[in-house]
This record gives sequence, structure tokens and C-alpha cells, in this order.
Amino acid sequence: MISLIIGIVVSLVVTFVGTPLLVRLLHRRHYGQYIRQDGPQSHLVKRGTPTMGGLIINLAIVLGWCASALYRYISRGDMPSLSAMLVLFAMLSMGLLGFVDDFAKVRKKQNLGLSVSAKFIGQFIFATVYAVLALLLPTKTGFHSAQAGVSFVERPVVSFEFAGRSVAIILFVLWVNLLMTAWSNAFNLTDGLDGLASGSSMIAFTGYALIAFWESYHLKGANHAGHSYAVSDPLDLTIIACCAAVACFGFLWYNTNPASIFMGDTGSLALGGLFSALSIATHTELLAVILGGLFVMETASDVIQVGCFKMTHRRVFKMAPIHHHFELLGWQESKVVVRFWLIELIFVLMALVLFYADWLARSGLPL
Repeated sequence: MISLIIGIVVSLVVTFVGTPLLVRLLHRRHYGQYIRQDGPQSHLVKRGTPTMGGLIINLAIVLGWCASALYRYISRGDMPSLSAMLVLFAMLSMGLLGFVDDFAKVRKKQNLGLSVSAKFIGQFIFATVYAVLALLLPTKTGFHSAQAGVSFVERPVVSFEFAGRSVAIILFVLWVNLLMTAWSNAFNLTDGLDGLASGSSMIAFTGYALIAFWESYHLKGANHAGHSYAVSDPLDLTIIACCAAVACFGFLWYNTNPASIFMGDTGSLALGGLFSALSIATHTELLAVILGGLFVMETASDVIQVGCFKMTHRRVFKMAPIHHHFELLGWQESKVVVRFWLIELIFVLMALVLFYADWLARSGLPL
């Protein structure tokens, strides 16, 4: 518990102290956001707001976990877990891709950075490296998933065993690519209003912290009544999820409307990569669809808008993603953001109820 508190405190201090320092640095370098001209006109005043704030979010998460790991090494001799480093690799690699995209925008002085194809290639490379490492490293994140299948509330619903070892590995790599690409883009699409992505991410990672903590408490081999979990290093996953939630909380202080800084793709892609990696590490890949329901909703609105326009040349929404639709209906930006936070909170509560109900059912305890 002390190691968890250390991680939370360090992440919070880093974001609260580091964010204003980063704002001043970015102002000095003139690294500001360029606003798309076809969006809501109220956003034009945001032009020049410092971007790439995801740098401080990533740093806070890494330093929070490192401080916690150092305490456990000094006090108990525990070595840093491979599962945690693998999850952090997913976050930092996607964050690096986002940083390249953000830097390209400020250098070109426009709202377009990397091309769509270049971004997808980068996501494919990093997701494939993550999947291969997950298979090679001695954790229960990788080949456990490839053999036991894709899980929903820790319950296998699809098995890759029928295909043989080689094909199972290929399917797992493709599955990881799908998850990491989908979630990183989903978080990126949600980052369109002041505080929307940071606040929603804070809520989502709090949900994952509770799930990972429950799995840690009921780790297989421990003397607990009821169902236990076969998950590698769930305590480390709990600490990382808590650090992510706290980092988003601290960043939200400066990112709320009117924002002093944007997280940019450096933050949104990194948080999406972290969310997907946590879903794989905790074996809750399909439960994540509910846990991150707001991000799914934002992505679905964009897909529907593009698909319908291509087929019928008519728009379903005034503008996609859907948060812009409500803005153009006349809602104040702060109202859209707070209500979307509440929607994400409802999704997280639904996911936690399903997770706990599944545990009770598999433990043979009364619901």
C-alpha cells in the first residue's frame, strides 16, 4: 500500500509542478496548436495554445511507477516487473509516435502532421513489437492470451488453440494490433475539447486501477475464498493505472476550459496505448469496450459520419466526433465536457458491476 501511495504522490507532484514549467517552455518555443478552420468558430481563439502536454503526463506516470518500484526494491528487494515495463513500453512508444505528429504540426504551422498512412504504419510497428515482446517475455500477458483466448471479464470466449501454435501467434499479433490501433485512435478522437480527454481518461484509468487491485488481492495461489486470477504482476498494473489517473487529474487542472495547454497526440496516443496494454495485461480486452465506452462512442460517431457521407453524401451529425455535434447544437463547451465525463463514469460503473458480478458467479457466491 505504501508503494501505491508513493506512486500516486510522485505522479501528482510531477504534473502539478511540471505542467506550468512545460507551458512556459512551449510558449518560449512557440509550439502552439493550430486550429482547423472547418470546426466550431468558438475554437479559433484557442490558436497558439501550447500543445504536446502529453510529455508531462507520460513523465509523471513513468516517474510515479519508478519511485514505487525503487521503494519496493529498497524495502523488500523486489525487482521491477516485466509486465509493468511492457505496459509502459506500449504507452511510451505510442507517445513517441504522437510526439512526432505534434512536432510535425508545429513545424509546418498547420493542423496536419503525419499522414494517415504514416500514423497507421507507426502504430503497426509499435503494436507488433509490443505483441512479440509479450510473447517472448516470461509473463502471463502474452502467450497465455494467445492460447487461452480473448477474455471478457476474465472469461475466455474465443480460443486460438484450434489453429496451432504458429497461427495462434499470428492471430495474437493481429489482435494486439487491432486493440492498440483502435484505442490509441479512439483516445485521439476524444481529445477535441478542453479537459474532455484528460477528465475521461482519469475516470477510465481509475476503473482499471480498481480492476487490477481486485485481481492483485485475488491472485491465484493466494489464500482467498472465491475465484482467483492468473495475471502477472497485478499490483504493478494497479500502480501504473493509479499513476495514469492521477497524472490526468493533475494535468486537468491546467487543461480545463479555458485550457492553458493541450495534451496533443503525444498524450492521447500514449494514453490509448496504455489503456489497450492494460486491457491485455489484465485479460479484460472485451470488458474494456464498456470500461472505455465514451471513447468507443466518439469513434463510432466518426465512423458513422464518414461511412454515411460516402454512401449517401449526407451527414448524420452536424460534425464528428460527436462532441462537436453538441457544440454546434448550441451547448456550451463546458457543458459538453462535464456531461461526457458523466457518461464515461456510467460506463466505468457498468464495467465494474459486470466484473464483480462475474467474480461472484465464478466463486459460487450468491449475487
